[in-house]
Amino acid sequence: MSTIPGFSDPAASDGRSADRRDREREQRWEEDAEAAAAASRDIADVPAVEVITTTAVHLMSAAAVKVGLADDPERQKDLDEARKLINALAGLITAGAPEISDMHARSLRDGLRSLQLAFREASVIPDPIGKGPGEKWTGPVT
Repeated sequence: MSTIPGFSDPAASDGRSADRRDREREQRWEEDAEAAAAASRDIADVPAVEVITTTAVHLMSAAAVKVGLADDPERQKDLDEARKLINALAGLITAGAPEISDMHARSLRDGLRSLQLAFREASVIPDPIGKGPGEKWTGPVT
């Protein structure tokens, strides 16, 4: 009887077949462990500035889509999700700014401000000044 749901091996009673399956399973585990180790080595080579800026760009892109700045705003616009993404982005930029160069931080702040303004424009009932997404960390955006 197989331990894999939905899989029955007619040769399961054959000891040689079970040994072969065990060897194949162990080989797959070893390959997975090697792939994980390679991925760990790859991420270890990436500078922190690059990780921070790449993460910020991903958050910024996702927020732009949710604010309605993408190809299909009627279908993709979701201001509740956009608010969460903009808040996370503002926290990351505010906390990460001292760790990255002014050159990187300035462009990220500009992008964040543009998203905050787009959010305010897309809102049917705009938040009061200073209460919009991310403004807890950035201050009022007008």
